[in-house]
Amino acid sequence: MNPNNNPPPAEPERGEASTKPINPDYDLATPIDLNSTGLKQNLTSYGDAHFSLFMRKLFIKALGYSEDALSRPIIGIVNTYSAFNPCHANIPQMMDAVKRGVQLSGGLAIDFPTISLHESFASPTSMYLRNLMSMDTEEMIQAQPVDAVILIGGCDKTTPAQLMGGISANKPIIHLVTGPMMPGSYQGVRIGACTDCRNNWAKFRAGTIDIEDIAALNEELAPTGGTCGVMGTASTMACLLVALGLMPLDSATAPAVSSARLRIAERTGTHAVALAKSQLTPQTLLTRESFLNAITVLQAIGGSTNAIVHLMAIINRHPTLAGTIPLSTINAIGATTPLLVDLKPSGDNYMTDFHAAGGMLALLHELRPLLHLSARTITGRTLGEDLSQTAFRPLPQTTNVNPIIRPFTSPLYPNSSLVVFTHGNLAPGGAVIKASASKSRHLLQHRGPAVVFSSPADMALRLDGDPSLRIDANSVLILQHIGPVGNPGMPEAGLIPIPRRLAAEGVVDMLRISDGRMSGTAGGTIVLHVSPEAADPESVLGIVRDGDVVVCDVKAGVLAVEVGEEEIKRRKGERRRREGGGVWEARRGVRGYRGLYMREVNQAEEGADFGFLTAAGPAGG
Repeated sequence: MNPNNNPPPAEPERGEASTKPINPDYDLATPIDLNSTGLKQNLTSYGDAHFSLFMRKLFIKALGYSEDALSRPIIGIVNTYSAFNPCHANIPQMMDAVKRGVQLSGGLAIDFPTISLHESFASPTSMYLRNLMSMDTEEMIQAQPVDAVILIGGCDKTTPAQLMGGISANKPIIHLVTGPMMPGSYQGVRIGACTDCRNNWAKFRAGTIDIEDIAALNEELAPTGGTCGVMGTASTMACLLVALGLMPLDSATAPAVSSARLRIAERTGTHAVALAKSQLTPQTLLTRESFLNAITVLQAIGGSTNAIVHLMAIINRHPTLAGTIPLSTINAIGATTPLLVDLKPSGDNYMTDFHAAGGMLALLHELRPLLHLSARTITGRTLGEDLSQTAFRPLPQTTNVNPIIRPFTSPLYPNSSLVVFTHGNLAPGGAVIKASASKSRHLLQHRGPAVVFSSPADMALRLDGDPSLRIDANSVLILQHIGPVGNPGMPEAGLIPIPRRLAAEGVVDMLRISDGRMSGTAGGTIVLHVSPEAADPESVLGIVRDGDVVVCDVKAGVLAVEVGEEEIKRRKGERRRREGGGVWEARRGVRGYRGLYMREVNQAEEGADFGFLTAAGPAGG
């Protein structure tokens, strides 16, 4: 029927094409802008861009997406959920909340997986896989059509890996952490992973609690999903992401199992859509001042020593900042920054207490005089503007006599919670210590004879089992060959146990030195990240012997062994004749990812990253 008696539209004659394309995406006369946004970016290479887009659309429509949905900003959501990762147990719920935030703001949320790392389920260590995860993150961000990316993670090496990859990919990113777990309780005392794991294990080794106690504690130390509930590496990195401007001010501390964590996830989705429109990339957002703020916060929270090696890796991914912030910056900032947050392992409390006291928002208001307020954040504003627009009234802090967030006038530790050794022959490339976590402060200035273990296996064999071992509370325990190359992955074996017989006598701390790392949840007078590592033929750490006198002076930044230069030279020559190139040379013939890791990983002061992934790129490139 034609009620208006209008003539029908003229149809093209046979063989004559319509001059108006059905869909402009397939208009062959108009080249596709390969720098476009949405589905048109990062097209699969078939040699015909229009066909590539045609194929992409037909396959994504198999999932039920409409043209209207596909025309919106595409927000990628990195999904690091794994049944092996209790730190990330809440990610399915969080992704629902994120997607709600994205879609309420007019975006299209599409999640995709990357590898998932949990500290206790990665052999030989999650640090061994951090760089692989950064590669996975970088390549998936670059390969897929995303306008901005939400990086969901939590467990120790996850967030630094994601940021390393995100900076290298250089598309707009925003982080969302899974949040800390709740503390548990045993015999009326609050406990929580993982400082209390280590403290109670030390008591078990000393014989002051029995096997029934340690088994019962095992049921309560991690009572919910989420990251460790103390100021370990996961919590430290969450706080540093806020300081860097990569998460909203209130998003570091909310418990994993709280509704607040889900509301933060929803708001993160909203922020991501705004980032997609502004195209604010991490290489633009992050400046020298951003990292100086992060180091200030690191000192003020008494954060994990692991954060130092992660920060160096992150900085060295940035094309304009690589090499501009040396390790000595840790000391320079630490000299004027007190420890203000009373959390284990440096203090007594848990992340839930920090959150209840106002979390990072409260801390940043307290630290305001020390911060570079001109640094930008993911909001598009400066940190100073964000703080001014987020009024904060200090909350009652009722845990213990002292508040969780101390004022400048009453710090938990006066300054330099974390210290880098810059002098002495034992670590010319640097070494680190968390001075505020020392259990016996006199050891921060100590001189004693070395007791040397050549490997974790040697330590396990002799520490408790060798009755002839000459060792007392004054001894300096040295563990060699747990560095980036020597024991691939730089394991968290630096917390050398107190020998059982000394622990039984009441010794709770000794000076311990290694080229490895220590869990951020651990405490003690422990020197870590010694560089060059023992596996390096030029390392002094690698030629220290039992009985050598070791000097540690944290205030002066000195770590040395009292052995003359001629004797050091003689020992190095003897070692070469005995061992050849050792693992340093043998790594050239190792296959697979292990071989790639051992050949490409750099030393701790550079971040233990792969040389070819840094902003400088491959050596000689």
